[in-house]
Amino acid sequence: MKTEAHATPRGADGKGAETRKGRRARELSIKGIPISSGVAIGPIYDTAEAPAAAPRRSITASQVEAERARLTAAIAASRKQVNKLKARLAILPEEAQEELEPLLDAYAMMLGESRLIRGARKRIEAELLAAETAVEDEAEAISAAILQARDDDKAGLRRRASEVHEIARRLTRNLTQSGFRSFKDVPGGSILVAEELTPADAALLDPSRIAGVAAEEGGADGHTAIMLRALGIPSVLGLPGLTNAIARGDQAVLDGGTGTIVLRPGAEALEAGRVASMAYAKERTRLSKLRRLPAITTDGEEMELQANLEIPAELPLIAQAGAAGIGLLRTEFLFMNRQGLPDEEAHYEAYRQIVEATDGAGVTIRVLDWGGEKDMEALAEGIEPFHAGPNPALGLRGIRMLLRRPELLEVQFAAILRVAAQGPVRILLPMVTIPEEVREAREIYERVVKRVRRRGVTLPEKLPPLGVMIETPGAALAADAVALEADFFAIGTNDLAMYTLAVDRGEVEVSHLYDPLHPAVLRLIQFATEAALRLRMPVSVCGEMAGNPRLVPLLMGLGLRSLSMNASAIPRVKQMVRALNIDDCARFARRVMEQSDPKRIQELVMGFVPGEKVT
Repeated sequence: MKTEAHATPRGADGKGAETRKGRRARELSIKGIPISSGVAIGPIYDTAEAPAAAPRRSITASQVEAERARLTAAIAASRKQVNKLKARLAILPEEAQEELEPLLDAYAMMLGESRLIRGARKRIEAELLAAETAVEDEAEAISAAILQARDDDKAGLRRRASEVHEIARRLTRNLTQSGFRSFKDVPGGSILVAEELTPADAALLDPSRIAGVAAEEGGADGHTAIMLRALGIPSVLGLPGLTNAIARGDQAVLDGGTGTIVLRPGAEALEAGRVASMAYAKERTRLSKLRRLPAITTDGEEMELQANLEIPAELPLIAQAGAAGIGLLRTEFLFMNRQGLPDEEAHYEAYRQIVEATDGAGVTIRVLDWGGEKDMEALAEGIEPFHAGPNPALGLRGIRMLLRRPELLEVQFAAILRVAAQGPVRILLPMVTIPEEVREAREIYERVVKRVRRRGVTLPEKLPPLGVMIETPGAALAADAVALEADFFAIGTNDLAMYTLAVDRGEVEVSHLYDPLHPAVLRLIQFATEAALRLRMPVSVCGEMAGNPRLVPLLMGLGLRSLSMNASAIPRVKQMVRALNIDDCARFARRVMEQSDPKRIQELVMGFVPGEKVT
């Protein structure tokens, strides 16, 4: 008998333990967020971190210096711990090393003269707060400001907020001399269960010993999730009521692909777990063989499948997926967790490492997409802040902001030009709506080219092309004119759908109206694609639509031959491409584009079967 889980508040009326005892004899299935694919069958090992005893505390003026000294000591201790984690990198899998190193560098930076440290010191002095209270208050203020920012990149905002909380947690535990969690005693073959795991916790896991990971807290886009994927441990996060429902030693079946854990499974669930485990192993073997195979249709049409890159930590995942380069490098990570603006050298070093890692496969670098609605400390302090207005998404952002502050654009252009000698790169302009914006950006680009050459820098004979993000209805409808000024198009379907349908996916009340298969969105994609193809200009899709295998036949039928997506989506998209015939895709796209009902379009897309005749 299966029971669906519900969260039981821990300690509510003393019933938590009672509920758990009542369930221990029964099979219990809990649904969470799939993080890292794979099936684990084994005993539960629960681990908890005792909370740091840090009640809110005020101090007197005479205690300020002592509290400042306590904070300084905690910072020093935290730095040593981060350095020890860095030393551990050598024994982790290469993919995990490359994931964790940039994160630990960010931690080290925040333990310097960061906004968090400066703010905590000010609170000690101005508000007469104990060091741990000052740290927690400042961390809460910073993370709240980050999460309230209006930004399409919600995952990036959540990651930044979690980084701040993680450093605050480390400082608080050192201030209160509270011990950190240890995983030394976890028996081999166990499924590790916790209320929450931090990225630093994940770095201490041994993938050869731990069969799986399950936690109540966490999401698919956090650093912990990325780390678990890099380690290759089957994992599920966001499991409500998990820790109240288990006892150490309970048998469990965890499926990281479906995001489920079955506690105390019966014979039927155990057998299903074994079957799923064997099926996953076969699927993984089959998909891994695709890594070195070309993305080519049954009739010889070649597709370019590239990866989107948000932070350098994702490079190992891109390499594993067999991506043909990076189709969208978001450069906002360079401006995060910094006191000042990154200079040309900082940009150059970051781009150089990424270009070298792709081994000549090509990198499309999108210049900074920021406006007054985004909370980036380096930008807020480095340039005059902008008023976000009642609707920041329609305000001064993207190319509009960069043309207002061309020095930001010039620094990025110069660094990209320098790195072009290391491998093929392209430059992408965000949020373009009119041809004039491209012309103005190109004038700045040409000035920077002359300036860099005067410095004696050798540039490639063919300069990096200057492309345009098509992510507003205005840009799509003016694509014929914009194409005359641009060298290539990258269609950002996430923003394009949002602006076309006036729907923010993050707003619960209207998120159900967000539909990239709405006929208006599809027609804008078609219009922009055809405008590029008429001029024989490269055009790609770099939004979430590109990573959905179900949508690939439609996109190919519209004439697209380049897709950029999350690295994890590439194997299955390649699998779809290799099963398609381009003529079938073209007929299918024509049939879809004749429709005006989104539901009918959805039915057609879900009903498409490669190889079946399209009528």
